[in-house]
Amino acid sequence: MSTDEQVVKRRRSALRGRQLEPAVLSELRDLIGDERIDSPLRHRDRLIEHLHVLQDTHGYLSMPRLRALASFMNLPMAAIYETATFYAHFDVIHDEQAPPPALTLRVCDSLSCQLAGAEALHQALADGADPDRVRVLRAPCMGRCETAPVVEVGHHHVCHANAQNVGAAVANEQVQPDEIPWQRLADYRSVGGYRLLVDCREGRVSVESLAKELEHAGLRGLGGAGFPAFRKWQAVRAEPGPRYAVINADEGEPGTFKDRYYLEREPHGFLEGALVSAWAVEAQALYIYLRDEYPGLHGVLAEAMAELEAAEIVEPGFIILRRGAGAYICGEESALIESLEGKPGKPRHRPPFVAQKGLFGQPTLVNNVETVYWIPRIHAQGAEWFASQGRHGRKGLRSFSVSGRVARPGVHLAPAGITLNELIEEYCGGMAEGHRLLAYLPGGASGGILPASKADIPLDFDTLQEHGCFIGSAAVIVLSDQDDLKAAAANLLSFFADESCGQCTPCRVGTEKMLTLLERDTWDEGTLQQLARVMADASICGLGQAAPNPVLSLLRDFRSELASQNLIAKG
Repeated sequence: MSTDEQVVKRRRSALRGRQLEPAVLSELRDLIGDERIDSPLRHRDRLIEHLHVLQDTHGYLSMPRLRALASFMNLPMAAIYETATFYAHFDVIHDEQAPPPALTLRVCDSLSCQLAGAEALHQALADGADPDRVRVLRAPCMGRCETAPVVEVGHHHVCHANAQNVGAAVANEQVQPDEIPWQRLADYRSVGGYRLLVDCREGRVSVESLAKELEHAGLRGLGGAGFPAFRKWQAVRAEPGPRYAVINADEGEPGTFKDRYYLEREPHGFLEGALVSAWAVEAQALYIYLRDEYPGLHGVLAEAMAELEAAEIVEPGFIILRRGAGAYICGEESALIESLEGKPGKPRHRPPFVAQKGLFGQPTLVNNVETVYWIPRIHAQGAEWFASQGRHGRKGLRSFSVSGRVARPGVHLAPAGITLNELIEEYCGGMAEGHRLLAYLPGGASGGILPASKADIPLDFDTLQEHGCFIGSAAVIVLSDQDDLKAAAANLLSFFADESCGQCTPCRVGTEKMLTLLERDTWDEGTLQQLARVMADASICGLGQAAPNPVLSLLRDFRSELASQNLIAKG
C-alpha cells in the first residue's frame, strides 16, 4: 500500500466535552475554602452543603460551577448533576439558559393553603410580577399551615399572605431568614436544663433505667411510624460500632408543623433529648437534618450548638447540622441517610434497616424532633405523669398540628386518644364561623380522610387502621361543607406525584396516573381501586404505599357526596 493510500488519523486538538474553567475553579475554592487534598470539605457527604453555598451566593447553579465542584471534590460530573437536579431548591441553569430573576416568590399550594385561597393569590402575584425581576413559583407545604396562605419571599415567610403584604415584602426586599426569639442556654439551664445529660454521662442514670422509663411512659416515634423509642435504642445498641445518631427534622408532610413549633421555642430542650439519645447508643456523632423551608431555624440551631460548645457541654464538631434541599421523600429515614451522604434522596431497599446499616454503612439511630424533645421532660416529671395524660384508654400526650376550617389553628398539646370533636371544641375554639364539619385528615396528606360521622374515634396510634387511616405525625386538616372533596383529593395526589423520587415504577407512574383519573369528569372506580392495590403492594417506600389513601377514603366513606357530583354511579 502506498503512502497516498494510507489513512491518516486526525488528532483532536482538545479533549471531548465541555472543559473546566480555571477561573471558576479558583472562585469556588475561595468560596468553600480549605484546599488540602485530604480536607473533609472534599468528602461526598459535603456535596449538598456546597451546592447550597453556590445557590445562596449566586442565586442559581451554572454548569461551569458544577464542573468546578466536580473537580474540587474529585467526583464524576454525572454524580454532581444528578444530585443537584434531584432537589427542588437548586436551580440548575444550562449553558444556553438565562439565569432566573434575582427574587423568587414561592406560593405554598398545600391543602391548608389551598383552602385559604392560595390559587387565587398565586394568579394575582404572577399577573402583577415584573418577570425580569421576580418569578412566582408554586411550592409544597412550608410548615406554616396555621397561618395559611403562606408565601416565601426569598428566605422570608409572609404569613396570612395577600397581594398587598407580599408586595410590601418585595418592595422592602425582605429576603433574609425570619427572626426567631428563642430560649438561650443560660435560661434553659436555670430551670434544670441538661441535668439529665450530665446525670447520664456521670453514671447516675443508666441506659437501661432510662429505657424502662420511656417504655413505661409509652413514648413512640412521633414522626409518623410510631415505633417505641426504647426499642430503637435496643436495636441500634445490639449492632457493633461505630454508630451514629440522626435527627429527622425534615417534617414535610402537608399539615405538619409541630417540630417547627418546638424548635422555635426550646431548641435546647430538643438538643438535650437528642444528645441523650446519642449517648444511649454511644454515637460517634449526632447529625441534624433540617428542612430547607426553615431557614430561620438553621440560624437558631447553629447558635444553640455554638453555645453548647462554648460551655464545653459538647465537643466541637460532635453535632453536625445539615440542610435539606426541598424533597419530601427525605422524611423517609433511608432517603434521609442517602441525602446526608450527599446523594439524591431515594429510599433504600430493606433489609438491612438503618439500625443495622445506616449512615456511612454503620448502625444508625434515627429519631424525630418531637420524640427526643420529650425525653428530658418524661425523666423530670416521671413516666407515670406522661402515660396518665391519655384519654379513652390511650396513653400520653400528642402535639396536634391543626389547620383548615377551625377558629384557632395551631399546635395543640392534647391527650392521646382525644377525638376530633373534642379537639375542635376544647382546643381549637370550634369550627370557623360559617363552616360545618364535613371531613378531616387525621394524619396529613398520607393519613386518609374521615367523614364528620367518624369524628368521635380516638386519635392515636392503632385506633384508625380499621377505618383505613392512620394518625402519622398528627397533622389534622379540617374540611367543611364549603370545601370540594374532589379538589382536595386532586391537591393531595398532585403533591405525591410531584414529590415521588421516581425510583420505582408503581409510585412514579401510579401517582401520575391516579391524578389523571381524578381529573376526569367521571371516576373509573375499578381502575382506581386496582391501581391503589398495585401502589400499596409494590412501592418501595411509604410515599407510594400511602399516596392512594385519600382516594380510597373518598370511595369508602363519601360515596353519596361523590355520586351527587356524578363522579361515581349512584346506589
